[in-house]
Amino acid sequence: MLFQDTLPPYGGLTPNKLFERYFQDLVNKTATNISPLYQLDAFDWTILILYFTILGVLAIYGGYRIKQVIDFWRYRKFVPKPKCKYSDESLPRITVQLPLFNEMYVVERLVKAVTEIDYPREKFEIQVLDDSTDETVKLAEATVARYAQKGFDIHYLHRSDRTGFKAGALEQGLKLAKGDLLAIFDADFVPKPDCLRKLVDYFTDPMVGCAQMRWSHINGHYNLLTRLQTIMLDGHFVVEQTTRNRAGGFFNFNGTAGIWRRRAIEMSGGWQHDTLTEDTDLSFRAQLMGWKFVYLLDEEAPAEIPVEINAFKAQQRRWAKGVMQVGIKLYPRIWRARLPMRIRLEMFFRLTGNISYPLMIIASFLQFPLLLVRYNQPLYHLMVLDLPLLFFSSVSVFFFYGTAVWYLDEKRAPRLLHLPLVMALGIGLAFSNGRAVLEALLGVKSDFVRTPKYRVEQTNDETWKRKKYRRKRGLLPLLELSFAVYFLLAILYALRMHMWGTIPFLFLFFFGFGYMGLMSVLQTAGGKRLLTVRSPAVVASKD
Repeated sequence: MLFQDTLPPYGGLTPNKLFERYFQDLVNKTATNISPLYQLDAFDWTILILYFTILGVLAIYGGYRIKQVIDFWRYRKFVPKPKCKYSDESLPRITVQLPLFNEMYVVERLVKAVTEIDYPREKFEIQVLDDSTDETVKLAEATVARYAQKGFDIHYLHRSDRTGFKAGALEQGLKLAKGDLLAIFDADFVPKPDCLRKLVDYFTDPMVGCAQMRWSHINGHYNLLTRLQTIMLDGHFVVEQTTRNRAGGFFNFNGTAGIWRRRAIEMSGGWQHDTLTEDTDLSFRAQLMGWKFVYLLDEEAPAEIPVEINAFKAQQRRWAKGVMQVGIKLYPRIWRARLPMRIRLEMFFRLTGNISYPLMIIASFLQFPLLLVRYNQPLYHLMVLDLPLLFFSSVSVFFFYGTAVWYLDEKRAPRLLHLPLVMALGIGLAFSNGRAVLEALLGVKSDFVRTPKYRVEQTNDETWKRKKYRRKRGLLPLLELSFAVYFLLAILYALRMHMWGTIPFLFLFFFGFGYMGLMSVLQTAGGKRLLTVRSPAVVASKD
């Protein structure tokens, strides 16, 4: 914000005195403030109290992010090592489970990659767990039959009753699996041939219940959305997961690209489907039982990420709601467990972090009133109150994602320049994820909405626009676009009043909501036009 007064002398004042001076100046400015809409009344006090309360809460979560960054640099060299290594003769039997639901474009790629994994054929079983209701059924069945003829121990299991969704499919597969260890790969993954060899030796420790690799991104450079997603995901997989695992905290299996010990699943209550993130649920239940988890930061499992905005929003919404559901389900048990206080507090931040989305919605509403209430206030108000809170709530985001970029990339500048847009994209998710959080808090149940995959691997591949599984946009983009207009008006007001300092902050909100809403409308409309002008036969022949 621009504060037109010069910085008054305040040397020697204690923080309490500065705080008192801040609110005394609010009273004094009533008579001299040049904004005709400014009145220090109940409305103004309400806006200020809400603003500082929300900013304070977000700052606390921002402080938690900064702690994670510090811990990451502290523990980054504490690389886990297996207790010992299996000989080829003593390798345990592994069952690879591939849960599917309407994945006609990627099922062949997935099965082909799994059959190329380097592991003894006689100790290697593959289960294709298919809940599909479309052409995927015949395609997957034929693919399995083709590899079975080549001598692979591969089985096709189809469910017409999708009870439990992915958790239900994994639960059924577990009953028939031959392996003592179970590796899981979702349909969007292309596991490397050495992935099981990199993971399996950690299970020489009988207390290791799960081991997982970091996700990497097949199509991370496809468009602006995928470039921003890679930074968001890398923040989670580089900073969060590494810090939690190496600092002795709880870390959650991410649903794919890892191996579970069968006994750990069974002793921890098995796959349960009362939340939308069955992987997080089982992970925390297993660690409460005493099982150890291993996370391999420097080993990667390539995956395809959504190229279409509505699919991305659906994925983020499912994760936000599922984690909140797990928090409601398990946090009382975690708090009562005999765990160090630091782990209990860390789990609180982990399981409640998505509450920031509803708070961001309220903060969005407040931005224009704040321009009126706080106009022409002196600079030291910003220095004393706003700047520290904004540092923890906003700048911490740059440190968090910037750390992931710095660790992974040799040429860092291009992705570091994307960090403001990553922050804006997070703001743009406020309505979608905020609704998910409120549904979880209110106990509203919803189906497991899978993320469509189109086998987009090249930057010039536009075929996904002609494929099925495109998600409907609903009315949410209209709300997002209306807020983009709201922030555009706020920017114009700030320009007219010469409040230059507010404009970058307001632009983040404008871009976030505008990008989300506009891309939802354009991509949905574009897909409909392409599907209209092409007959199904033509589409099928080109795909």
